Parts: sequence; C-alpha cells; structure tokens
Amino acid sequence: MAEAFQRHDLVHVDPVAWTACLANRSDLRDVPHLKGWAEAGRPVIVRRRAPGEGDDAVPLGLPLPPADGKRRIGLSLPPTALSRAPMVSLADAAAQAPTPWGSTIATLTALGRRHEIVPRPFGSLLWQAVTGLTYLSATSDLDVLWRCRLPVPLSLLDGIAAAAETAPMGIDGEILVPDGAGLHWRELRDAPVDGSVLAKSLDRLALRPVAGLRARRPA
Repeated sequence: MAEAFQRHDLVHVDPVAWTACLANRSDLRDVPHLKGWAEAGRPVIVRRRAPGEGDDAVPLGLPLPPADGKRRIGLSLPPTALSRAPMVSLADAAAQAPTPWGSTIATLTALGRRHEIVPRPFGSLLWQAVTGLTYLSATSDLDVLWRCRLPVPLSLLDGIAAAAETAPMGIDGEILVPDGAGLHWRELRDAPVDGSVLAKSLDRLALRPVAGLRARRPA
C-alpha cells in the first residue's frame, strides 16, 4: 500500500516501470540524467503528496544537480514498482562532505548516539552520496533528519543548536515523530510552551501544539 511509505523514504524504482513512466512524460524527454536513473541504481525519495494527487500511487521526487538547473522532478508510481533503498546515515555520507564539515558531522553523530538516534542526511549531501553526482556547493546547508520518540528531549534540540552556532555551514532539518510527520528542529526548540509548530506529513500540512511534542524546560 502507498501508506507504507513516509516522507524522506528512499526507494528504488523498477527500471521497466521507470522507462514507462518517462515515456508518458513528454516534459521530461530531454532532462539530463533521468533516462538511466533507475538502471544505474539511483534512488528517488518519497515527497509530500500534491493537491489533487490520488492515494493509489506513491509521490516521488528527485532534484537535478545544480549544474543542471537544480530542477525538482516530481513523479508518482504504484508501490508495486518500488522497493526500499538502504537507509543512509550521516556517518555513512560523511566521506562525501566538504572537509570543513567533518567536525560538525562528528558532533551531530555523537549527539545522536547519546540519544540512541541515527541521524540521517537529506538534501545535497544525501543526493551526492547516493548518486555520485555533484550536488554540494560552497553555499550548501547540512540537512539532517532525527527520528524521535515523544516527547522530543530538549537536550537533543539544544545539542543541535549548539552545533549550529559553530558550524561552517547552516544546519537545517527535521525531527521525525512516530507517525512520520516532520517538525523543523529549530521551530520545535524555540516555540513557546503554549504555541504550535508546523508538521509536514505525506498527505498534509498541519499545526500541532507543542505540548506533547517537546519535553518541558525545567522551571
């Protein structure tokens, strides 16, 4: 079922299904890299469903490298054409990162270990790691996913903020809660106790109250 997939899941597409999908998309005929994408074993990512898209197919996407216009390609395919790709951890992708990022990646990986979380990259670092194409530039941010139980500990959010203060790049990313919704880590950290934060899931955007999502600060 399509519901088995959540935002940010990496999946491989059956090459026959990939070729058939592209054959029905004249707008993608001359887009670089796409023709051999599935055959090369490159994954795509599950994205948020756009208005009007049915739930019988899985919404998928991939970005082109900056040198090719950084266009975001949106596709939808039946779940029978997909298989899960291996998870890529932040530590796995570290070798693809610029050298100055090394210390920050090590700090975030250690922070995750203390909280029994394996941080995962997304954005430019992930795509460079899984495709072998050049996505990172001097202005790239480091995008990280943190899959957490509730309530999200303040020590995790404060640890990310502390790493961001000295990092040579911006640190972006989401806290993924058990139902698959993503919350921006800084918004969750800085929101007032009686406030709300934007939650992004496969099918919707919704405001959720901070109460229950984040641990309380000591009085």
